[in-house]
Amino acid sequence: EVQLVESGGDLVPPGGSLRLSCAASGSTIDDIVIAWFRQAPGKEREGVSCINTNDGSTYYADSVKGRFTISSDNAKNTVYLRMDSLKPEDTAEYFCAADLLKIICATAQDTGVLSVPLPYEVDAWGQGTQVTVSS
Repeated sequence: EVQLVESGGDLVPPGGSLRLSCAASGSTIDDIVIAWFRQAPGKEREGVSCINTNDGSTYYADSVKGRFTISSDNAKNTVYLRMDSLKPEDTAEYFCAADLLKIICATAQDTGVLSVPLPYEVDAWGQGTQVTVSS
């Protein structure tokens, strides 16, 4: 059973950068989808980015395209989300999720939207890490 732990959240000024980590245990991540979601106070959770760790295909929401970069280090069993040019509207709790069937990222690539998955569509969620962008 895969388990996920996020880290790397912090308070940064507008224009700053952060790298979030999603470390997996209990299973290797060399053939899996890891997706990042975020939830701001009072708002619904939204999809940010995802990666197929087997073929390297990725998806980015329009709001983060060109600023965020998702990558995987299969040797470290970790997926990263590099966030540059951060804006106050990026402030949120960031969560990663594992999809062993690799459906949600392919769907996002086809539809242009990374929807929040239904419970049966993901195998694990992390506990979240807080990102605050403020001067």
